[in-house]
Amino acid sequence: MNNPLLDKFEAPFETAPFNQIKTEHFLPAIQKSIELAKDEIKAIKAAPLPTFENTIEALDRAGEKLGVIAGIFFNLNSAETNEEIQKLAREISPLLTEHSNDILLDKALFERVEQVHSQKEQLDLSPEQETLLSKTYKSFVRNGANLNEEDSQKLRKIDQELAQLSLKFGEHVLAETNRYVRFVENESEVAGLPESIKEAAAQTAEEKGKVGQWAFTLDYPSYVPALTYLKNRELRKELFIAYNTKSSKGDDLDNKSVIKDILQLRYERAKLLGYQSHAHFVLEERMAKTPKEVLEFLENLLEKAKPKAEEDVSEVAAFAKKLDGIERLERWDFAYYSEMLKKEKYELDDELLRPYFQLEKVIDGVFQTAGKLYGIQFTQNKDIPVYHSDVTAYEVKGRDGKHLAVFYADFFPRAGKRNGAWMTSYKGQYQLGGKDHRPHVSIVCNFTKPTKTKPSLLIFNEVTTLFHEFGHALHGMLAKSNYSSLSGTSVYWDFVELPSQIFENWCYEKECLDLFAVHFETGEKIPQELIDRIKKAANFQQGYQTVRQISFGLLDMAYHHQDPSKIEDIASFEKHVMEKTDLLPKVPNTLMSTAFSHIFQGGYSAGYYSYKWAEVLDADAFELFLEKGVFDPETAESFAKNILSAGGTEHPSKLYQRFRGREPKPDALLKRAGLI
Repeated sequence: MNNPLLDKFEAPFETAPFNQIKTEHFLPAIQKSIELAKDEIKAIKAAPLPTFENTIEALDRAGEKLGVIAGIFFNLNSAETNEEIQKLAREISPLLTEHSNDILLDKALFERVEQVHSQKEQLDLSPEQETLLSKTYKSFVRNGANLNEEDSQKLRKIDQELAQLSLKFGEHVLAETNRYVRFVENESEVAGLPESIKEAAAQTAEEKGKVGQWAFTLDYPSYVPALTYLKNRELRKELFIAYNTKSSKGDDLDNKSVIKDILQLRYERAKLLGYQSHAHFVLEERMAKTPKEVLEFLENLLEKAKPKAEEDVSEVAAFAKKLDGIERLERWDFAYYSEMLKKEKYELDDELLRPYFQLEKVIDGVFQTAGKLYGIQFTQNKDIPVYHSDVTAYEVKGRDGKHLAVFYADFFPRAGKRNGAWMTSYKGQYQLGGKDHRPHVSIVCNFTKPTKTKPSLLIFNEVTTLFHEFGHALHGMLAKSNYSSLSGTSVYWDFVELPSQIFENWCYEKECLDLFAVHFETGEKIPQELIDRIKKAANFQQGYQTVRQISFGLLDMAYHHQDPSKIEDIASFEKHVMEKTDLLPKVPNTLMSTAFSHIFQGGYSAGYYSYKWAEVLDADAFELFLEKGVFDPETAESFAKNILSAGGTEHPSKLYQRFRGREPKPDALLKRAGLI
C-alpha cells in the first residue's frame, strides 16, 4: 500500500499531505518510522569514540520522521478525531512510549551520553550546545537511565499505563461534551440572549433536526453566552450543573478512578526515580524549582487578591439582590449578574463590542500587529492541504521577504474537536547541513460560528484568546535554533506562557485596535470612548478571576506534591483544597477535577501555576513596551531576539534579563490587576 506519510512530503513547503492521508496509513507509518529511528540509534551506538557531534547532536536529529508523523496523528486526535482515530491512539500510544523508553533506558547509549557530559568543561561548546548537552543528559537520568533492570521494567509498565489513562481521560471528557444538548421550544425561555447568540442557538437546533427551536451545548461558544445572558435562572442552573458534572456521574464516562490511577502512577514513577513526589520531579526543570516555591508564590498572590475577590463577589451579590431580589448568589448566577453590573458601571458589555470584532478582521489585525512588531507577512495559500474545510493555511514571510513558516488556523467547534484553545506544531524549526528548516505551526480555537445573517463576531474575551494563542504561534514561527528540541516553545513550562500572555496586552491599545476593530456593518472604527471603557473595565472582577486561577493552581499542586494514596475520594479532596479559595456556595455533586484536562490530559501537571507565574513576567515585560511605545521597533527587536527566537537555547532567567535588563518584579502585575 502506498503510504503518503512515509513518502517525502512534496506539498508546498513539505507540509503534511492531509488530502492524501487516511486513518489506515497511520499505524504502518508509525511502525516503519520507529524501525528507521531504531536504525539511527544503532548507528549512534556503533560510532567510534563518543563526541558531542556523533552522540548528542545525532540523538537530537534521530527519529525526526517519527516525530512528524506522531505529531500529525495526535494533533488530529485533538482537533478532528473520531472513534476510529481514538481506538488507534490507544494502539499507537504504547508503541511510542515503548520506543521512547527503549532509548532512555538503553545503558550503552547512556554511557556515551555520560562520557560526553563528563567532558563538558573541556569541550568548546556554545551556550546552546551546553544547553542541549545538559538537557540530553538530564532526560536520560530523569527517565530512568540509572535504574536497575527490575526498576526499568517497572518504569516501562508505568509509562505505558499513564499514556493509556491520559487518552482515556480525554476521550471521556469529549464524549460527555458531545452527548449533551438542551433543546428549548419556548422563545420566552431564551430571553436575554443577544440576537446573534440566539440565532446561533437556533442554527444549532436546526442542524440537530429541531427546526424552530433553540439548542444549547457544552461547547464554549454555546455554554458561556448562555450562562452570561440567559434571564432564565433555572436553565442557567441546569446548564451549569451539566457542564460541571462532566465525567463524574459514576457511569462508563466517569473519570474519578482514572484520576486516582494517574496520580498514583505519577507518584510511583517519581519515587522510583528518587523524587519526593511528582511535583518535585516536574519542578526540577522549571523556573520555580520546588513545590514550596510554587505554594509560596500562590499563597502570596492569594493573600493580596482574596480581599479584592470578596469585594467583587459582594458587589455582584448586592447588585443581584437589588435587581432581582436574589437572596443567595449561586455559581450559575455570577456570570449573568457580573455582566449586567459591568454594563451598568462602564456602559460596556460584550454585545456592544461584538460588532467591532468580526473574526476575519481580527485575524487581519493579529497579522498586522505581528507585522508592525516583527516585520512578518501572512498570505493565504490554498495549495497547502488542510485536515478540515474550516482550516485556513497561510505562508509566513519574514522582513526580508524569505519564507519563515507555515501557519494553520482552525477556529470553530465541531464534534471531533476538544473544547478550549491551543497552539501546536506539525514540524519544528532546526538547522542542518547549512539549511534552516522552517516550522509549521497551528492554532486551534472554538469561536462563535457565522450564522445565516451574520459573520463570526467575537466577544472581547475571544479576541484576547486569539491574540494569546497567536503569541504562542509567534514563539514557534520566529524560532532560530540549531536543534529542534530547543526550538520555539520548547522552553521551561513556566516560561512558555510569556509570549502568549504578553501579546494579549496589545488588545487594549488604541494603536492596535485601530488596525482591525471596525463595525462589521457600518465600517466605523471603534470609538475612543469605547476603548477607554474597555481599559477601565480591564480590572473589573480581577480579584475574583485571580483567586479562581490560584484555586486551580493550588488544586493541581495538592494532587501532585504528596502521596495520593491518602486521597480516598476525589470530590471530598477537591472540596477540602478549594475551601479557602471558594467565594460562592459549593454546588453539591459538581466537580471540576474530572474534566481538568490541562493536568490530566495536557502537559500542565504540577504546572498550572505557570499561568500566574508568566503573568508576572508578561506584565513586567509589557511595561517596557509602554515606556518606549507599544510598537517601538527596538523593544520589539529585543523581545524577538532574546525571547521569541531564542526558544529554550539558554535558561529563561538569562533570556529574560537580557531583554529586560533586570530580574522580573511582581509590581506591574499587581498594579495591572488593581490589587495594589
